[in-house]
Amino acid sequence: MPHAYSQAKKAHASQNEGIRLQKVLAQAGFGSRRKCEEMILDGRVEVDGELCTELGTRVDPKRQQVRVDGSRIRINTRHITLALNKPKRVLSTMDDPKGRYTLRDIVGDKYERIFHMGRLDYDSEGLILMTNDGELSQHVMHPKYEVEKTYVATLDGHLSGNVCRRLVRTGVQLDDGWIKLDQCSIIDAHHDTTIVKVVLHSGKNRIVRRIFGAIGFPVRRLVRTQIGPIKLGDLKSGSYRVLSSTEVRSLSKAVGL
Repeated sequence: MPHAYSQAKKAHASQNEGIRLQKVLAQAGFGSRRKCEEMILDGRVEVDGELCTELGTRVDPKRQQVRVDGSRIRINTRHITLALNKPKRVLSTMDDPKGRYTLRDIVGDKYERIFHMGRLDYDSEGLILMTNDGELSQHVMHPKYEVEKTYVATLDGHLSGNVCRRLVRTGVQLDDGWIKLDQCSIIDAHHDTTIVKVVLHSGKNRIVRRIFGAIGFPVRRLVRTQIGPIKLGDLKSGSYRVLSSTEVRSLSKAVGL
């Protein structure tokens, strides 16, 4: 159980002209000031690990950690996180010495020090997350946090439900070891093609193509539709959008921030 936020710390924040806690919460996307005040009074907010229930509390969001229901809130207004729908034949990089189309050609130079979190291979499509928040990027890409990724793959050949289930239950052996899918379901099937939805944690290079190629079902088309709680949705190919504070908060929570 967190301790009550001390008067000494409160006075220190006030001396440094901190921001009222309810305003910080509102800026982080938790709703109106009134709603944020109710959250404080309900004992849902911690400052530097201590419970805070006083509405007059001021904090320095650059130096102090604020958590709601145990999850740290991210309130640096200079940080930006994007969801981008990568088309085929676009490199998952910001620059290419050969002059090929890159992510920079889509987002431009509007955002300072923005970088992609993970990659998609040249011929794959779909969701790529980008940010200038180094801590968030490190957590999203670190294998420790095992962020789930969802793909829709069009395969050559007729894949049976039994094979799909086997990929989840026992997996397949690749050159660098055994790998299993977390989920595999058939969306549509014909005599010469099968469309499957797969979910897995691995971020290894070309992993979905390698898995199905190893069992004789080459991937004809691959689209990533979700990373953790962030969905591609109806975002058009070759475009991007800024994630809302609620989405950034849910992504941060998913990766242990």
